[in-house]
Amino acid sequence: MIEKSLYENYEIDFSENITPNDDDYLFIFNNERELFLDSNKQLPKSLDSFDVNFHLYIGQYNGKKAFAINVNTKDSFYNLRDVYEIDADLYHIASRAVLVSDWYMTFQFCGRCGAKTQLDEKDMMLKCPKCGQMHYPRIAPAIIVAIRKGDELLMAKHSYHEKIRYALIAGFVEPGETIEEAVHREVLEEVGIKIKNLQYKRSQTWPFPNSLMFGFSAEYESGDIKVDGDEILTAKWIKKEDVEPPETDISIASWLIEEFLKS
Repeated sequence: MIEKSLYENYEIDFSENITPNDDDYLFIFNNERELFLDSNKQLPKSLDSFDVNFHLYIGQYNGKKAFAINVNTKDSFYNLRDVYEIDADLYHIASRAVLVSDWYMTFQFCGRCGAKTQLDEKDMMLKCPKCGQMHYPRIAPAIIVAIRKGDELLMAKHSYHEKIRYALIAGFVEPGETIEEAVHREVLEEVGIKIKNLQYKRSQTWPFPNSLMFGFSAEYESGDIKVDGDEILTAKWIKKEDVEPPETDISIASWLIEEFLKS
């Protein structure tokens, strides 16, 4: 998981009117949200070979201009998980670039009245000149929690994982509820138990597709494990020595599991 601040080498800015140069950072995405890297697994230096749908200046990265760019192509690029394994620093800024690209592409027209939107001069927001609706970048808050019972960790197999393996309980926050309420509800819904001593640990941006993950730890309080067989296929308590670490440390899940193993 990324430990350093986004702002260590990056300054937020935005503009539709700044044109990229060959010395700039070009974050080029296809419609599958994949990032283009050249034969050396580096960002390209030119847009000459691309059919550009749009480019948007998104600020300064390492002292140079950075752009989120969408191109029309059927070519496959690198998915963001692969980018993380290639260069974690590049993934860090690319995860912002893809979210900005998604927002800019999605809200070109107002979802309320259908009029063409306009980029605001002050805020990163697309505003409808007809009805006044404001369209900000979308961030979906979500929770993930490491639940322990003595020296055991609760882990579950989720039906939506491409590789069926045990993972922590996680889920999206519902409208009207707090982050803490979301943890208790998700745990009760997914595995049928109640928890106590809920503690917030840290957060992580998660661009799959547009989440902000809030990580927690908690202790078992009561109840028997009951899964729905749909979203959660099975769940069980796993002793420390039997916990299988994640295949990659890209997710906050790996940090929460590691903290449990060290406790």
